[in-house]
Amino acid sequence: MTYRARRPHAPLTPSVQYADVVRFLRRNSSSSNEGADDTEDVALDPDATDGETSAATRSHTPKKGRPTPSRRDAEGRRRGPVAPPPKTTREAIKRSRQQRKTNPVSKDERKAQMRERRERMMAGDERYLLPRDRGPVKAFVRDCVDARHNLLGMFMPLAIVVFVSLLIPSLVVQRWATLLTMAMLAAMAIEGVVNGRRITRLARENFPKETIKGRSIGWYAFIRASQIRRLRVPKPRVKPGDPVKVS
Repeated sequence: MTYRARRPHAPLTPSVQYADVVRFLRRNSSSSNEGADDTEDVALDPDATDGETSAATRSHTPKKGRPTPSRRDAEGRRRGPVAPPPKTTREAIKRSRQQRKTNPVSKDERKAQMRERRERMMAGDERYLLPRDRGPVKAFVRDCVDARHNLLGMFMPLAIVVFVSLLIPSLVVQRWATLLTMAMLAAMAIEGVVNGRRITRLARENFPKETIKGRSIGWYAFIRASQIRRLRVPKPRVKPGDPVKVS
């Protein structure tokens, strides 16, 4: 009798069920083994895929929602706010020197700019006046001084007379020149005080909302009246005898 050996039955393996469909990517070439392995690992591990997706989302920069500013706008923002006007003459000179260093210009252009600035200053343009001359109150004070003939206007000619008298080798002339000078100076001082009080009173009546200091207005009127009319800056707007109007 012939006996045949029975093949052992293979153990039954339980079927494995995946929650999601698993896709196996093929390797394109042997040179990209590492990249393919990484791709397969990502495909097999859904948790890792979610983590990398969220990381990529975080690293993504959304759009600004506005156009990119031009170069002129960017430079204007970078410069910052505009500097306030100079408070003193020394500060104005210092700024002009700095501007010359930063923005050098030719001599002709500089002369033209100075000429234009001088003309506008003489015309009374507020943008080109010194800080001591700005404001409607100072303009009113200048008009009050310019609307009258002042004895203080003889101060500079009187100084020239005194200087000439000192050159004359005569004691009588020098004595009379000295007496005349003392009398004129006393009259000028009295006129300056009276003029300052009168102009301060008028300024307070016409500008009740402004803070007007008597000493400051009086001294400003005194300096204005002591200058020769042709050399006053800015130029007089009224003639002697004209009524003064509030601008």
